[in-house]
Amino acid sequence: MKAIGVMIIIILMISCSSSRKSVVPNASSRVLDDIVAQKEFLVSSDWASPMASSSLQMIANSGLLPPGNSANMINLTGNSNYVKMVGDSIFGYLPYYGERRMAGAYGGTDTGIIFEGIPEALSIKKDTIKQRHQIYFEISDKNNATESYQVNLTLYPNHNSSMNVTSSHRAPISYDGKVKRVQEKE
Repeated sequence: MKAIGVMIIIILMISCSSSRKSVVPNASSRVLDDIVAQKEFLVSSDWASPMASSSLQMIANSGLLPPGNSANMINLTGNSNYVKMVGDSIFGYLPYYGERRMAGAYGGTDTGIIFEGIPEALSIKKDTIKQRHQIYFEISDKNNATESYQVNLTLYPNHNSSMNVTSSHRAPISYDGKVKRVQEKE
């Protein structure tokens, strides 16, 4: 009886232990490795996920969002957006949906997230178990030097991307999309 109790405890401990499933490197992950190593990639997002707030929910309830969108999932199909890395420089143009916490530039017409230049902090790490790349950088707004962004970008081996943007003046927002190699000029 005691042996059965010990056996059950051992089985429970083994079944409840966390497991880290390794992703086997394949052709797609090797292409991603090459793109990131050369620091020449383009991320375009299909979905924006603003931080849920009562203001965004009121906009959604009023019917101002197109069909298929909600206060926390906005389809970006047809909206120009990108984050591009070329060498040490990063360029970005992302539509922004959410609340401003501090006023923008006087008379400003660009309401999106716009940045370009060499980031103040840049970290690129590869998770060899999951074959994904974690890219973190801090950069200032192109038009409003007092606003800065902290960007966490994850590139997956199937070339999907997930990006979290935290601003010094706005509520956080996330984007999901795809990554590809920057096309050379013809």
